[in-house]
Amino acid sequence: MVDRVVDPENDIPVEDVDDVLKAVIVAVLDEAADKMEEGKDVIPFTGLAVKENLFIETHPGDDAEECFLAARKEVQGARGATAYAFCYDGYVDTDEGQKDALIAEGGLPGEEQGYAFGYLYDEDGIEREVVYIGPAPNFMENLKLELEVEGTLDPKEQEEATEE
Repeated sequence: MVDRVVDPENDIPVEDVDDVLKAVIVAVLDEAADKMEEGKDVIPFTGLAVKENLFIETHPGDDAEECFLAARKEVQGARGATAYAFCYDGYVDTDEGQKDALIAEGGLPGEEQGYAFGYLYDEDGIEREVVYIGPAPNFMENLKLELEVEGTLDPKEQEEATEE
């Protein structure tokens, strides 16, 4: 679907990746790997973390751009979500040449940048070792966490805010 370049010098992100985002990325990569191992097609899909739940939505399309735009539209309107990952079957360029990969691009509300991770695979199977691919667009860049929008959950801070 989409090509990415894996830089072996840059195999971990500069910043620490949020634990919720890591969990969502691993969950969608595992979901895609399970489908592939069952012999099913991996239709591009998003995983949205809302509270303790992960909601999966597929984004079929005639081409990569259509799938990408459908995923972006779904995620941009996901108020209350704490993280997302868009997962698809693609390939990456490595020092050893082009390799097939299940790729998950994810992000957090309000963050400028997202991250792409993947599982490499070949005819022998899927390597379920998460590989950092690089920065990615963040479909949630213009969203804010609900707490940031509504204020705080701390009752003392809420009282002080209403007294002002």
